[in-house]
Amino acid sequence: MGTGELVHDRDAAAVDPAELPYGAAVTESGRISRAQEYVPAAPNGPFTTQQLSRIDEALALATRDTGIDFSIYLGSLGAEDSRAAAEQLHDRLGTRGDDAVLIAVSPGERVVEIVTGANTTQRVPDRAVKLAVMSMVASFKEGDLTGGFVSGLRMMADQAGSRPTH
Repeated sequence: MGTGELVHDRDAAAVDPAELPYGAAVTESGRISRAQEYVPAAPNGPFTTQQLSRIDEALALATRDTGIDFSIYLGSLGAEDSRAAAEQLHDRLGTRGDDAVLIAVSPGERVVEIVTGANTTQRVPDRAVKLAVMSMVASFKEGDLTGGFVSGLRMMADQAGSRPTH
């Protein structure tokens, strides 16, 4: 259903098309119909749509291939105890947390914390986590948050290996 202005006081033929705004036309019934361009709102976060797509794909592949629920948090962790804040975020996963890995990054505080669940610690040991953090930090220093997340996810997924079959 369209909306528009109905021309009551004059004949539709009397409307000068030059007076109409861009994208408007007079219909046979005398209604002025106007098309307006729809411009979707741009993401208001630190990532473009393409960057979000890359991160989402890396998360999905890492999770699917390993059976580990990888997740990312980007934001303030608090200057006091960033590790405790990251662990609290991980705890919000509830029972899923045992099979999860959280990558928590606070760019303003220059902190990267990775929390592994009870069942993922053996598959993604501290040494692999440290290597992934070093890789991510190198990308972050270059201003490439997306590349840092993608490379860190790939490194930890490679270390974890394929989804175990029970």
